[in-house]
Amino acid sequence: MSTDLATALTDGPPLVLDGGLSNQLASAGYDLGDELWSARLLAEAPEAIIEAHLAYYRAGADVAITASYQATFEGFARRGIGRPEAARLLTSSVELAREAARRAQVTRPLWVAASAGPYGAMLADGSEYRGRYGLTRTELERFHRPRLEVLAGAAPDILALETIPDTDEAEALLRAVRGLGVPAWLSYSIDGDRTRAGQPLEEAFALAADAEEIIAVGVNCCAPEDVPHAVETATRITGKPVVAYPNSGETWNPRTHTWNDSPTLTPALATTGARLIGGCCRVGPETITTIARTLGRV
Repeated sequence: MSTDLATALTDGPPLVLDGGLSNQLASAGYDLGDELWSARLLAEAPEAIIEAHLAYYRAGADVAITASYQATFEGFARRGIGRPEAARLLTSSVELAREAARRAQVTRPLWVAASAGPYGAMLADGSEYRGRYGLTRTELERFHRPRLEVLAGAAPDILALETIPDTDEAEALLRAVRGLGVPAWLSYSIDGDRTRAGQPLEEAFALAADAEEIIAVGVNCCAPEDVPHAVETATRITGKPVVAYPNSGETWNPRTHTWNDSPTLTPALATTGARLIGGCCRVGPETITTIARTLGRV
């Protein structure tokens, strides 16, 4: 298999993505009840992040997503962390995933995707699942560009523009990644056949169809049952490889801060036609191994 991720996404068998980094860290005993979420551990427990990535690589993941989803200059500044140190922590998120890949000691290629979550993730108020923050596209681009520049400078294999709730932010991100020299995927958080903000998926995916920097599109942090239609739509509209990593199917109760219901994610996810397949919230290494086995990867 080519060691170039863009080529691997179009040629050969589908690839396996990792699962939820936060639940792997929580299962190791780390408290993530914090506005910085897993990004806090970039400074406080970097070895724990390496071990979490390593667990997914060893479970069969070909691609690991960094702990930078909620890592922003603004978020770090609220903790008294200045821009130079914040930039170092952002860079370290890629370096930690690379170290995990080295420790995995496997013969297959392993890749690193640098996560850039939506503006709402920085707010840590749930607005990442609604979008429509009251900001212009230009303001959103100004927010995202500095962080993306640092992450791109750390030389990941790809930028993961993930959990994007609406088309306004998607347009801002498409502008923000121009000229960075690192390819990206654009992944929406959806509800049924629409973005979280209510736009049709056809409209949302069409934005990325002609964007040279975007080498894959897809969905994440959604219900497993929403994936097949989204994959078909993304493929039809863009012709690009599709990434799919839904939640476990359990539901979060914001009043009690607990997960309810039973998981609905099954190995059938591997048959949707997506080219990069994994899991998001509440999806652990065991499920990733099951997906990898279904794809014949382990």
